[in-house]
Amino acid sequence: MAERDPSDPLETQAGKVQEAQDSDSDTEGGAAGGEAEMDFLRNFFSQTLGLGTQKERLLDDLTLEGVARYMQSERCRRVICLVGAGISTSTGIPDFRSPSTGLYANLQKYQLPYPEAIFETGYFKKHPEPFFALAKELYPAQFKPTLCHYFIRLLKEKGLLLRCYTQNIDTLERVAGLESEDLVEAHGTFHTSHCISPLCRQEYTLSWMKEKIFSEVIPKCEKCQSVVKPDIVFFGENLPARFFSCMQSDFQKVDLLLIMGTSLQVQPFASLIGKAPLSTPRLLINKEKTGQTDPFLGMMMGLGGGMDFDSKKAYRDVAWLGDCDQGCLALADLLGWKKDLEDLVRKEHARIDAQSGSGSPNPSTSASPRMSPPPAKGEARPTEGEKPQ
Repeated sequence: MAERDPSDPLETQAGKVQEAQDSDSDTEGGAAGGEAEMDFLRNFFSQTLGLGTQKERLLDDLTLEGVARYMQSERCRRVICLVGAGISTSTGIPDFRSPSTGLYANLQKYQLPYPEAIFETGYFKKHPEPFFALAKELYPAQFKPTLCHYFIRLLKEKGLLLRCYTQNIDTLERVAGLESEDLVEAHGTFHTSHCISPLCRQEYTLSWMKEKIFSEVIPKCEKCQSVVKPDIVFFGENLPARFFSCMQSDFQKVDLLLIMGTSLQVQPFASLIGKAPLSTPRLLINKEKTGQTDPFLGMMMGLGGGMDFDSKKAYRDVAWLGDCDQGCLALADLLGWKKDLEDLVRKEHARIDAQSGSGSPNPSTSASPRMSPPPAKGEARPTEGEKPQ
């Protein structure tokens, strides 16, 4: 039998209920035991379903403007960003699930049995060639961080960033200036690689892997000649331990969730939106609304509360629909950070160009009109994001 997960609120509370039931048999007179059991059940439903829990409304308006005012207040000191592939698409990196442009829709040339096989350990061990051919196309060094990445960097510089949880494996958060402590790379990263042999597990650097990929040589371990795989999470593999350890502490003290460029379809990452306190505002910047699971079903499955943008009970969720870069620029403008953000992007892209000896502009920032605030489209009620991994 699987062990109980202490981090799961349903498991934890249900366990307490069972303990209360077991202890009842040791007590005389079932009245006291029954009362204790009812107390545990009240706590279970209160904490799991939000029944009887105070939901303080902290936003004066469920719009982007309301979020900006909240961010400028004393109440907002710690922001967690949850990001997916949609924050990188303006660099030319495809997301995963868009019907015609997504990664899974354009893998025919690799002759895979099915698209997801390229990220499955069993297939990779037998046929690593398709993965490394794709890796060459998507390799991080070919891209520059987007305006959205630098907005997260600006949150850090303003002292507001608690953590950035990313589903992306492109390392662009690091290139944009975030440190390891600022990041939880939930689905792994190209930043390091390891030999796949369980008896070896030799570690290799980003530069070592880059040289192999661009030489079109399958990376082999120098010690045992097994294949070396970047430290990205394939299907069926465990998420990094850091994901769970940071989650336990971060979400108890977060003041704002900023969710960008993700379809919130992949668990357990998608469940993070329900880990924050019930009063914590949540802003979605995305191409479409997402995360709107049935609240009751989501809670009973331990996935947290879904986003609620449109109902009469909505009190903390805001959606800005559209391009992630434009949404971040609009928010920066409302915060009075627009010039800071634009200057940071120009300075950092110039530095990257100088280091690479290339003057080629980044597709996401080469045209100055993209640096202007977005039109009224971003008026903000709930919106959704892009479809990431």
